This record gives sequence, C-alpha cells and structure tokens, in this order.
Amino acid sequence: MTNNDILRRLRFVFDFNNAKMIRMFAKARHEMSQEQLLDLMKKEDEAGFVPCDDTTLCLFLDGLIIAKRGLKPGAEVPEPLKRMNNNMIFKKLRVALELKEEDILSILSSVDMAMSKSELGALFRNPQHKNFKVCGDQVLRNFLNGLQLKHRGK
Repeated sequence: MTNNDILRRLRFVFDFNNAKMIRMFAKARHEMSQEQLLDLMKKEDEAGFVPCDDTTLCLFLDGLIIAKRGLKPGAEVPEPLKRMNNNMIFKKLRVALELKEEDILSILSSVDMAMSKSELGALFRNPQHKNFKVCGDQVLRNFLNGLQLKHRGK
C-alpha cells in the first residue's frame, strides 16, 4: 500500500472533508493548503498526483491522535518521523482510536481475517525483540477495511 492509499482510505473511513483533513495536519503544526491536499488525494495515474512521503503521513496520523485523544499534560507535539512502516502506521492508528487487543481482533475478524493475540502482539513489539513480526500490506489493508465496515457500514 502506498501512503496516498492509506491517506485516502482514512479520509473515507472517518468521512473527513478537505477542511477537516487540513485541521488534522494543523494539529501536528503543519500547514497544508487545499491544493496540496487535493494533489495527495489524487490517484497515481491522475495529472498533478503528488506522492505522500512518510513524514507527511506521520504528520496526519499525529494530528489524528491529537484530535482524538489530545496531548498529554505538559507534552508538546511530537516531531514527525522521517521513515514509517506498516507497523508504525498500525500502532499510531491503534493509539488514535484507543483500540484494545480485543477491538483490533474484532475489526480484523469482521473482514474474515483471523489472527491470534500473540500474532497481533508481535506486530506492536520493538523491532529488536525476538518475537517482532513485520506488518504486511495485507494485514494493514484488512484492518483499514474493517475500520471502514465499523465506521461506515457496508
């Protein structure tokens, strides 16, 4: 999955309009114009398409976390990560939506993806941990599909 795909899917899942998307970026102290946003939302084969880099996706996800949960008392807006992977994206979504293990497993099972608690836990472990597991595109895609089903219905 590309970062643009993820951004488009999240926009659809939460029914965010342009103004709401721009506010998500603003919460992470990033100024995003409507033109820039529209270029990020375009598909790869459309004129004016701009690839969404890891930092931009991280800014959006951090803004989503701040919008949904707020900042911890005394904390500042975090600096965006320069490199992101599916595990980090999944973890940021889990934090933003305050999802527990059972919630995630339920979301995944709603799209016929079976996963055990230990398999799920391995996705959120430190990459240096011996039981760490890389989150593949299929897992993230199914999770986003499950979120869509949960928030938007069929």
